Amino acid sequence: MDAPLTRGRLLRVAGGLATALGLGAVRSWPDGESALAADTVTCVLTPEQTEGPYYIAGEKVRRNITEGRAGTPLTLRLTVVDSRTCKPIKGAAVDIWHCDASGTYSGFGAGRSSRTFMRGIQRTNADGVATFKTVYPGWYPGRTVHIHVKVHVRGNVVHTGQVYFSDRVTDAVYRRKPYSNRPNRETRNADDSLFRGGGKRSLLQLRRSGTGYVGSIRMGVRRS
Repeated sequence: MDAPLTRGRLLRVAGGLATALGLGAVRSWPDGESALAADTVTCVLTPEQTEGPYYIAGEKVRRNITEGRAGTPLTLRLTVVDSRTCKPIKGAAVDIWHCDASGTYSGFGAGRSSRTFMRGIQRTNADGVATFKTVYPGWYPGRTVHIHVKVHVRGNVVHTGQVYFSDRVTDAVYRRKPYSNRPNRETRNADDSLFRGGGKRSLLQLRRSGTGYVGSIRMGVRRS
């Protein structure tokens, strides 16, 4: 026998359908029932996170940022969308920087002889996608594995954040050289205070591709 279609059941069904269709979040009301939030957006705003101490302005506009440095190949596909409409933003400048496989940033410490490796800028295409060729980042004390990102639209910075990696995938990558030369990384995702402040919403979707990986993420930003 079919269950009676009560108001509560109808609202729950509507909420589930809306979620499946990507129409927005479901709001919980004091009486325990749910209804579609009238003021929700279709795309989630990507969490803002600190720029950190290793940013260098005026990086090169280029796709391949490795400068021949060793590491597991990583193709990044970073999609920029308007968080209010979910539409891709064409022509956004996506600025990334990260450490190399040894945990070194260009322009600082052991990497101070060069200011450019593992740094670059790409413009998004009509689908809002900026693509980079790099290597899987290494680790350094106090931080989990991450890549810094800054998004500029019409000359304005609309997002500063970091993207992260599954610990499971990182463990697999770090069993191979050159990463295995520095075993026993100190900080995993759950131990990183910045990751705990929104990192789960900034995890790359990773898939194998040849000897490396493709990492993808959709970043919802406000144009102004």
